[in-house]
Amino acid sequence: MAEVPPVIDVRGLTKTFGRRTVVKGVDMQIARGEIFGFLGPNGSGKTTFIRMLCGLLKPDGGEGTCLGFNVRTESDKIKPRVGYMAQRFSLYEDLTVRENLDFMARAYGLPGRKAAVAETIERFRLSSYAGQLAGSLSGGWKQRMALAACILHQPELLLLDEPTAGVDPSARRDFWDEVHELAAGGITALISTHYMDEAERCHRLAYIAYGDLLARGTGPELIAASGLCTYAVSGPDLAELAATLKHAPGVDQVAAFGVTLHVSGRDCPALEAALEKNAAGRWRVTRIETSLEEVFIDLMRHPGKAA
Repeated sequence: MAEVPPVIDVRGLTKTFGRRTVVKGVDMQIARGEIFGFLGPNGSGKTTFIRMLCGLLKPDGGEGTCLGFNVRTESDKIKPRVGYMAQRFSLYEDLTVRENLDFMARAYGLPGRKAAVAETIERFRLSSYAGQLAGSLSGGWKQRMALAACILHQPELLLLDEPTAGVDPSARRDFWDEVHELAAGGITALISTHYMDEAERCHRLAYIAYGDLLARGTGPELIAASGLCTYAVSGPDLAELAATLKHAPGVDQVAAFGVTLHVSGRDCPALEAALEKNAAGRWRVTRIETSLEEVFIDLMRHPGKAA
């Protein structure tokens, strides 16, 4: 059986605005049906990279394909096969849900437009809101409508740019359930997010900071490659202990998590010595698994140490 080519296969993708290079030689391969999480601080180049993939921006360097088409020369063939969801709600707030979806169906030139809109409204449980103005919907229902608009034309690839910003946890969970259902049907999704619980729901992840792709892999692979050791510390006067540990050798991160401190560092012997010196006796110290949040904070603070 012939090997299925990646949906996204780019090498050295680069974009420069004036003197500033915002995406620096990024390589990425994403398989069909994969949910790929794209993380990084604001201004790191995530949105620019996504826009290059779907043909909204032309790369200044690099090469590769998206859905089998050249990202530099065949963007007109890529766009109709992609569903793109921007950071901000971009549909018409003074049209109803049904009118918005009908407008998008017209823009895509869909045959059987009315049936496609009706089916999409039913699938995304929008029937109760079909006649309601989009601007009056809650954030979660706006997000659901925007995702429905993305898949009206049955795209092969979803490019979702921070789609759940400002949405409550229940609506975010519903959104991710829908994305996993779409992926099970063969649709590929590249999703940028700042939420670590969302990152954990992706098949694979990549972290980009200021144009450089610093790390990629599954969640467990990224945690293992980080080299971080993490301990939970509980007991009295944690704020006082945190202030001390932040300046101790071997300690790279100290963060409060409820009634405990999470203390992390790459130099495990030095970290353990710091805890023995400063926390022994009064506090309970327990080794725990490093989280993705600690990995990404470490990458943000020390990009030169990326694995």
